[in-house]
Amino acid sequence: MYDTARRVALVKQRVRENTRRRQRREAISLSAACMLLCAALMQTAGTVVGPGQTAAWGVFGAMLLREDAGGYVLVGVVSFAAAAAITALCFRLRIREKQKKGAANKPTRHEKEEKSQ
Repeated sequence: MYDTARRVALVKQRVRENTRRRQRREAISLSAACMLLCAALMQTAGTVVGPGQTAAWGVFGAMLLREDAGGYVLVGVVSFAAAAAITALCFRLRIREKQKKGAANKPTRHEKEEKSQ
């Protein structure tokens, strides 16, 4: 059998591995969500914006000079709002992880008793 210190070390190692796996899963999930959102916005841009010729060829900003540029503006605003929401979600997840990590680093009552003996 393992002694207490070895068991604690093994548990901490397992917790780190599980945390790493969970963070990787979250990163992959957020990346997939961003890719789906990008694809949806591209489809929306194609549907919302009507066909037509821009006022000035070769200048990307000229698209906003058209009469029916509302679709481009709508897609831009929705994209910005989605990016801001995803960023806020990531910050909250990071803060929550730091709080959990800070609580995990504090010695438990059992560990304090071992040190005092």
